[in-house]
Amino acid sequence: MRNTVPDTVENAAATPEVELPYRDLGLRDFEYDEIVRLLGRRPTAAELAMYSVMWSEHCSYKSSKIHLRQFGEKTTRAMRAHLLVGMGENAGVVDIGDGWAVTFKVESHNHPSFVEPYQGAATGVGGIVRDIIAMGARPVAVMDQLRFGAIDHPDTARVVHGVVAGVGGYANCLGLPNIGGETEFDPSYQSNPLVNALCLGVLRREDIHLAKGSGAGNKVVLFGARTGGDGIGGASILASETFEEGGPTKRPAVQVGDPFMEKVLIECCLELFHAGVVEGIQDLGAAGISCATSELASNGGCGMHVHLEEVLLRDDSLTAGEILMSESQERMMAIVTPAMLDRFLEICRKWDVETAVIGEVNDSRRLTIDHHGHRIVDVDPDTVAVGPTYDRPYRRPAWQDALNADAAEALERPTTAAELRAQVLEVVTSPAGASKAWVTDQYDRYVQGNTALAQPDDAGVVRVDEVSGLGVALATDANGRFTKLDPYTGAQQALAEAYRNVSTVGARPLAVTDCLNFGSPEDPDAMWQLVQAITGLADGCQELEIPVTGGNVSLYNSTGEPGRIDSSINPTPVVGVLGVVDDVSRAVPSGWHDEGQAIYLLGRTYPELSGSVWADVIHGHLGGLPPRVDFDAERDLSEVLVDAATQSLSRASHDLSAGGLAQAVVDGALRFLVGAHVELTEACERDGVDLATVLFSESGARALVVVDEQDSLGLEGLAAKHDVQALRIGTTGGDALVIAEVGNFDLRELRAASEATLRHHFQSPTS
Repeated sequence: MRNTVPDTVENAAATPEVELPYRDLGLRDFEYDEIVRLLGRRPTAAELAMYSVMWSEHCSYKSSKIHLRQFGEKTTRAMRAHLLVGMGENAGVVDIGDGWAVTFKVESHNHPSFVEPYQGAATGVGGIVRDIIAMGARPVAVMDQLRFGAIDHPDTARVVHGVVAGVGGYANCLGLPNIGGETEFDPSYQSNPLVNALCLGVLRREDIHLAKGSGAGNKVVLFGARTGGDGIGGASILASETFEEGGPTKRPAVQVGDPFMEKVLIECCLELFHAGVVEGIQDLGAAGISCATSELASNGGCGMHVHLEEVLLRDDSLTAGEILMSESQERMMAIVTPAMLDRFLEICRKWDVETAVIGEVNDSRRLTIDHHGHRIVDVDPDTVAVGPTYDRPYRRPAWQDALNADAAEALERPTTAAELRAQVLEVVTSPAGASKAWVTDQYDRYVQGNTALAQPDDAGVVRVDEVSGLGVALATDANGRFTKLDPYTGAQQALAEAYRNVSTVGARPLAVTDCLNFGSPEDPDAMWQLVQAITGLADGCQELEIPVTGGNVSLYNSTGEPGRIDSSINPTPVVGVLGVVDDVSRAVPSGWHDEGQAIYLLGRTYPELSGSVWADVIHGHLGGLPPRVDFDAERDLSEVLVDAATQSLSRASHDLSAGGLAQAVVDGALRFLVGAHVELTEACERDGVDLATVLFSESGARALVVVDEQDSLGLEGLAAKHDVQALRIGTTGGDALVIAEVGNFDLRELRAASEATLRHHFQSPTS
């Protein structure tokens, strides 16, 4: 029988000797001592629950926020020109013109997705969608960025099947198109898969809402699903610890999602906003009621009193601390004036959404919570919501120099046509280069009818205004191999690639969101990787003059002994870039439709094979330094790509990145099953490299552009105007891809081989 006698504030003050299980909740000794100091007494059990979840890495960013400040410090006035809401809110908001604004953000649900893949991934989608709702926007699209362990590992299929089904099932039920993302496999993610989810929302500029709980006398209303025992301490504690056998806090229950409840909640929230009956709305995600109440009060500079027994429960046996920590999904908290309360409740009844008035805003600057008449929480909300700040020690890893000295340029190259052809085929049918159709075919990419482009195109494009055709493009990228070799450059490579992908479809890059997936902050090696990556990303955004609007940090993605080269995942800073398309009807796909068109290679190729897919797939090698990043060249290339699209010159456009030129020409031909004849001799001579390097190098600031013959001079003129090298390398047509001095590839056979890779590992014989 559970002890139901409440641990009141009065009792806590009178019994300082009582020992509470703070270590089981993920708190360190010194953190518990600091809580005692802040309160002037020991915490109650309920207060301890609140501090434990709110001071976790997932909620407080205690190890990263001192470094994340760079994003704000390096944001110039010019970068803020289109920024309506920046970091610190549920999601950033960007002005895209004509009175329209968009909000977008990416977040992680990594650890829950290893424990229970389906629900972990599904509720990751649900959580990021609610962040977008809370800003006053209608969600219009999602994306997913997935990293799994080795494709042939016995446990990988369990995680892949659950995660893909969870992402697709939740978003499909919500009626949101999944317009893009990434799916990668690497042994470093074996016990720490990455499940990052992004959501895009649309709103009018005047409809922006912020999560603040000001206004003494205003009511605190909890609405949506009832609170249950699922997800108690879930993501917050999972994201603060490594998995260890037998640890009581290591495997808490993962949240259970109900997308149909969320769909109703979306419509209900939008009507509440439209009716003007809410002062602010906060979604309930990580840390549940603990987070929503403390953040609303802290952001509003006010106090709040809550009657916890008013919370509607699915499980009456929950203790007060469990109610506060529960991360049950599909819940929102609103601040409502007394004059608007009846109208608020009326709208919720219309949508059959349950409500409970659980508290009231006041001027006390304290967050107080009673449970059946007993005072169980009395805290300064700032101390809960803001959390501690740590300046963790970090150092360049002892193994870094040896890793960087082992460059891929020393690896054996293919020299004969037969060897080159075999290696092209091996690269483009590897898990890194193969078609991801087995994944994306499980997602609805075109529901709502506003999707102009989606995966496998370089960026997802969504129409915002049906009259003008105004829309936005989104691309997300990360390269864990590059970031392992050099975290500063690796983060900039992710930024450059996403920026380039948005440009290839014809969009002007405007803003950034990020999800930083790294190892334990208590490991100086992993902490160094994080600091270097943040600095690289902040510097890169400053050079490109696009601001970071918000994002997420996921730490403790590690299972090994600190200090070892394999102690954590390949550090993976996922960068999402949003761009504006004036008319989505001119958005450019990644492959060519027609015969007789000219294929151009834009940009120069350098001998940069370290960290490449070729080095990994052909040689099982990771070492050296990643390709250098030239943001001036990226900006010049972007100008050419956007101008070519705006002037309706581009018929197809595809960036060169993972897999190099070989992957790009294969992708372009397979997109619509139209072949090409490609000749690379002049590219080799111009750039002073061999054919293998031209095929497999992953140098940045490069793209393929396909134009009609009569537009060749127009493209060459644009390239010359922006000082971008442009070289014609081929012509589209036929049912085969022919690469001179390499060989012929039958397109149907090539597509079958590309699609077979994932299907072989994950598709059952009957599916």
